[in-house]
Amino acid sequence: MGEQQLSARARASSVVRGGRTGGFGGGVTHVRHRHRERFTVVGNHLAQHRKLSLTAIGVAVHIQSLPDGARVDIRSLAARFPEGEIRIASALRELEAHGYLTRTRHRAPSGRIVTRTVYHHRPGTQGRPGGEEQEPVPRRGGGDEVGREGHGAAAAAPAAAAEAGPTAGAVEPPPVRGVEPVGAAQPVRPQPLPQPKPREADDGRLRLAASALRGLRGDAPALLLTEADVRRLAPAAAAWLERGTPPEVLRHALTTDLPQPLRRPAALVAHRLAALLPAATAAPPRPSASRPVPLQNCDGCDRAYRATRPGGRCGDCRRRTTEPPGTASTADGGG
Repeated sequence: MGEQQLSARARASSVVRGGRTGGFGGGVTHVRHRHRERFTVVGNHLAQHRKLSLTAIGVAVHIQSLPDGARVDIRSLAARFPEGEIRIASALRELEAHGYLTRTRHRAPSGRIVTRTVYHHRPGTQGRPGGEEQEPVPRRGGGDEVGREGHGAAAAAPAAAAEAGPTAGAVEPPPVRGVEPVGAAQPVRPQPLPQPKPREADDGRLRLAASALRGLRGDAPALLLTEADVRRLAPAAAAWLERGTPPEVLRHALTTDLPQPLRRPAALVAHRLAALLPAATAAPPRPSASRPVPLQNCDGCDRAYRATRPGGRCGDCRRRTTEPPGTASTADGGG
């Protein structure tokens, strides 16, 4: 009796047409509750998304429930939930790829690089940040991105929207099957700034600049540069040293307030070398030193004497040829 009978007829399924069980057998049965405060309206395009992971869907729902101005960076979310920074960072990248999230970097008036995060309650909609987005243009056709099991939820959406209260938005028409949500427009990346160059070639200063770039990982382990990056960025760092910047000040400017996570350390160093280049200071005037008159050989006695132009006679030879015998005079430039 305990042996499995492979020829036995399979028992009848309790699932009826439409994917429902009528309250018996497998499947979920909802015990509904009408929320009157502290609730968030989430669309089925997110809750039943076929290509988002459950972690990404949960992070999206949490972000959607937060007020404007709440911190949703990787560290803040990792401190709030048991998932680590790696899983949360992967979930944020999924939301970016499907148009639910856009992150752009801007420079604050203080000079610090800050990340501006915008969450779209429905990808493909247009509206100003902090305001209400406009509804997307409905597409004709059957099906949606969640498959057959999404039809029952879409059919029950009007009743759920009426039950949610006056704050709930209008019911969105299901999108066309096989069509991915249209992502938000990607921000235009600014062109990289031209790298500064030293005005005078100095091998010693260039070696000191390369040594300062190699030592950045001692202050910030994320700034691990390759040897090719060091050779490419050393002239720009030498331009800082040429303007009187000490190496420790250069390292502080390149390692302070780093973005998290840092994906391209060489690009960040190149940007800061160009954008934060200090102003050139006027060089102190050099003390004026009188150049001595060069030495020349006398054409008469071949003795060395000082004269501004070559070819001539020393003072003694000129006196012997111009003065009468017995006249005493003072030598004027004789050696």
